[in-house]
Amino acid sequence: MRLIIASNNAHKVREIRQIVGKYFTDMSTLRDAGLSIDVVEDGTTFQENAIKKAEEVLAAASGFDAALADDSGLIVDALNGAPGVYSARYAGEGHNDADNNRKLMEDMKNVPDELRSCRFASAVALARRGRETLCVIGYAEGRLLHEARGENGFGYDPVFQPDGYACSMAELRPEEKNAISHRGNALKILKEELRNYYADK
Repeated sequence: MRLIIASNNAHKVREIRQIVGKYFTDMSTLRDAGLSIDVVEDGTTFQENAIKKAEEVLAAASGFDAALADDSGLIVDALNGAPGVYSARYAGEGHNDADNNRKLMEDMKNVPDELRSCRFASAVALARRGRETLCVIGYAEGRLLHEARGENGFGYDPVFQPDGYACSMAELRPEEKNAISHRGNALKILKEELRNYYADK
């Protein structure tokens, strides 16, 4: 089964290859396939956005049997689930990760430690020709720090302290982060779904 990954992010592609690569004869990125697709992520959930992205990419990618896409973000309990699906543009269109983190720190400045619970979520969708689209979701639980720490990672990693750790996600080595990441957890669930599917054949 030939798979197109709806991303050009090298780190993300490597993680996907490591976890579910054995179920596909060939894996390509959008760039590999010469495609430039800008899917409007207007869903109200991570799952809706991931499914829409996977299905639109598969429709545009002739010669591929399946497309894999993800949508992820940070859910903060004290903010009623924000930034959520708006994580990438929390500070507004045209702003970057540092701006998003600054806005989040400002919104949470008077919230005590015991109310700073949060989690990263990642929905991973696999669209397949002639079959129902599979969608799974994985989480990484933690708490929001009072300031950014660390140089690794991206997004909200510098302000997220994963459960069981005394450092931010951005202070972990890449292999440590991958072992507990929300995307990694979602891909492991997808791997089980694929294993069960092929076991029934």
